[in-house]
Parts: sequence; C-alpha cells; structure tokens
Amino acid sequence: MNEEERAAYRAFVRENHPDRGGDPEVFVAGLARFQEAEPAADDPRFDAPVEVVRTMPFPVRVGVALIRTWHRRRNQRVL
Repeated sequence: MNEEERAAYRAFVRENHPDRGGDPEVFVAGLARFQEAEPAADDPRFDAPVEVVRTMPFPVRVGVALIRTWHRRRNQRVL
C-alpha cells in the first residue's frame, strides 16, 4: 500500500467509521473494497526468508527457570 492509498484509506475510515457517525453498511462495503486490493509486488515485508528458531534443550530450560526463580526470590521488591 503506497502513501496515496494509505491516505485514501485513512480518510475513508475517518469519514465513515460508525463510531464517528458513519453508516455501518457503507463502512463495511468500503473496507471490503480496500481489502480486495492486492499488496504491492515490491513490498519488502514478503521477501524475507522464514527463520525457524529451535527451542533450548530441556536441561537448559530448567537451568534458566531455576536462575529466574532464584533471582525473583532474592530480589523481592516488597518485604
């Protein structure tokens, strides 16, 4: 969505939102019209590779949990 389309969308919502006195049916129809537009082909958000983050091994997770518990009990804010 380029700047012009975004400005048009924001102006439409500002003028037609039901909370601001607009007609709910017109608002829903307008949202459907804006949602039909496909994203730009050069949108960089869709070009990034998917990264899979592995979980930590169980013994490491237990160690982290123990350290966090120890810190919470050691550094209590209210005595």
